Amino acid sequence: MSQASGAQARKDQLTTKSFARPEETRSFDKGRMDVITLGGVTFGRATFEPGWKWSTSVKPIAKTESCQTAHLAYQVSGRMHIVMDDGTARDIGPGEVCSIPPGHDAWVVGNEPVVILDITGAGQYAKPK
Repeated sequence: MSQASGAQARKDQLTTKSFARPEETRSFDKGRMDVITLGGVTFGRATFEPGWKWSTSVKPIAKTESCQTAHLAYQVSGRMHIVMDDGTARDIGPGEVCSIPPGHDAWVVGNEPVVILDITGAGQYAKPK
């Protein structure tokens, strides 16, 4: 069995990458997004510390009124509150998979950091415009 990691991997090889060595880390107030790309898919591991809120921590980078990134994600730890622009709200927690369309704010609930694996939104999240 062959194993490869990195950009030189062929499509017919088993490939792995690790968030222990992300290709990029985007830091922002009370959080960060570690990014890796594998098989043409960009994965992000976001860590949001207690007190993180999109509208105060990332909005200055995104320069939009609400988060305009769609997220398909798996929450590893912590609790997060999501409020859509239309007022719809929901809390998500460990073990939940969520689909969050563009047009939302979010914040950490409680004193435990949120760790979430983002499959669709990591490519552009918290990148300066």
